[in-house]
Amino acid sequence: MTVLVASDLDRTLIYSANALALAGPDAEAPRLLCVEVYESRPLSYLTETAARLLTELGDAAVFVPTTTRTREQYRRISLPGPAPAYAICANGGHLLVDGETDHDWHASVTARLAAECAPLSEVRAHLERTADPVWTRKHRVAEDLFAYLVVERELLPEEWVKELAVWAENRGWTVSLQGRKIYAVPKPLTKSAAMREVARRTGADRTLAAGDSLLDADLLLAADRSWRPGHGELADADWTAPGVTALPERGVVAGEEILREFLKAANPPG
Repeated sequence: MTVLVASDLDRTLIYSANALALAGPDAEAPRLLCVEVYESRPLSYLTETAARLLTELGDAAVFVPTTTRTREQYRRISLPGPAPAYAICANGGHLLVDGETDHDWHASVTARLAAECAPLSEVRAHLERTADPVWTRKHRVAEDLFAYLVVERELLPEEWVKELAVWAENRGWTVSLQGRKIYAVPKPLTKSAAMREVARRTGADRTLAAGDSLLDADLLLAADRSWRPGHGELADADWTAPGVTALPERGVVAGEEILREFLKAANPPG
């Protein structure tokens, strides 16, 4: 049986220093492995135990990193274990095959976006018009597919986020608040569609998934079994669904537990 594992990365398998959520005495903290460097500084980590589990998973299943990151941002990450044959970037807008962009897949995605939702230019203009410079640090566009803001979270008005979500919903877009970033993403741009395509190509009999944010919900629903950690946007909303397991673990240790669950499901007893 071929098992496909599609997992979100940030705050699911890998963690910034601010997201580690280490508890207990410092002397008992898990050993960490840096898996991403940005501008010559360490940026993202997993535990050494998680690194071992991920290596085992790469031998037991088709592991597919599945991220909202751009291709450039994804390529900064150096995960332990066999190099993934497939990776899903830009929330499903790009499918990498042996590290190279599948241009036919990208063309099919952009055609669907043009037909089904408001254009990126309209969303960008709205963000630039309504986001207050007092709490907005950066305006960004990712892969000409979606937009996001980097904000000062403690100054961000909750009501503004709610109003943006309603405005976006009416135009076929989704809003997701993750840490210091607010994403505006077209609804047809999904990780689940890309996962199904990889499952088709690999002949997968079973799909497993994990993620922590609203942008992962479609992926978790599409998989045969899925998990979410005890932190993040989905946990804050107490979100769950049939086939989705809500784990209590938070922070980097949640990444370990997700990998343990993947391995158990990929290698059932008997």
